[in-house]
Amino acid sequence: MLLSNYVKHEYAGTQNASGDDQLELDIDCDKAVFTAIRDSQVYNTAASEETPVETPVGKGPYVIAFDPLDGSSIIDANFSVGSIYGLWEGTSIIGRTGRQQVASAVALYGPRTTMCIALPFSSKLLEVTLVQNKTQWELSRPFIQLQSNGKIFAPGNLRASNDNIRYQKLINHWMKERYTLRYTGGMVPDVYHIFVKSKGIFTNISSEKAKAKLRLAYEVAPLGLIVECANGKTSVENLKNTSVLDLTIEHLDQRCGVAFGSTHEVDTFTKFMFD
Repeated sequence: MLLSNYVKHEYAGTQNASGDDQLELDIDCDKAVFTAIRDSQVYNTAASEETPVETPVGKGPYVIAFDPLDGSSIIDANFSVGSIYGLWEGTSIIGRTGRQQVASAVALYGPRTTMCIALPFSSKLLEVTLVQNKTQWELSRPFIQLQSNGKIFAPGNLRASNDNIRYQKLINHWMKERYTLRYTGGMVPDVYHIFVKSKGIFTNISSEKAKAKLRLAYEVAPLGLIVECANGKTSVENLKNTSVLDLTIEHLDQRCGVAFGSTHEVDTFTKFMFD
């Protein structure tokens, strides 16, 4: 309902702590999630991409880090957007890793509203769909697993291929091997597409002139847990054979380049980027 109130790409005239221009919708979504978090009485601390400070929200046993509206740059084109959530036990995520999450989730707002939920204690990824006049969640896929191979690619930060020769060669490999391009410019729909098709790869890689902008706490760690719970693989752009889940969150604006997806596809990424 919140999204349907907006038909324009309206800037609020403010920036978040990372220096990004904020839409009115970014701010309203952030406020809505904080309200829901406080009302749930499940959390003690929360931080978001729009409010990047660990904020007391209650007396519950968990801390949550989230991106309330991922894909705001494509909202004016009426593309699908989403939200990302990562949950840890305790009162802070500083000094923690993504592997220490107790759960994570990604919601996609498209023709249907769906959410993938990662439960690492059971190594399980499931999907629920919003039904009954948008008042109830129904289990739509009880067990999501990625195939090891999948000739679908979503190359984020494509401008980096101009001066990152390894990335350029990888993209040329995908095209030569006749991979299918599925790329919207929104991280949530592009990664979610991998779960829908049960295969593929998403990358967002840096170069000297075009740095990756993905935040470890709000985007990379939660989505990384979801990918690995689906029997997929993740990689950090500058650390060979390193899962994004093993990165320590040193500060709330920490960023990194990544690869997410089918195991063979991420292995191919590693071969081109490091060997």
